Amino acid sequence: MATNSVSTDQTVSLGDWILTMILSGIPLVGLIMLFVWAFGGGAKASKQNYARAVLILAIIGIILGVLSSILFAGIFTAIADNMQNISY
Repeated sequence: MATNSVSTDQTVSLGDWILTMILSGIPLVGLIMLFVWAFGGGAKASKQNYARAVLILAIIGIILGVLSSILFAGIFTAIADNMQNISY
């Protein structure tokens, strides 16, 4: 009994990687495709690992961005408060 499902242990071709990079660079479409490749079950193992790694790095980047924004907002608020308290 033959199935048409893609084997997850095959090598991903160069053209497939190029298409993967182009699609993952498109806003919103790329994010959706990364989730499909990472958790959809039909992608090859290397593409699935790539998509999971990109999603993990994106989460780390978002967390670092939020934390640094909070830090800089606090610093700028403190500087602004000190400038108001300076008397000439």
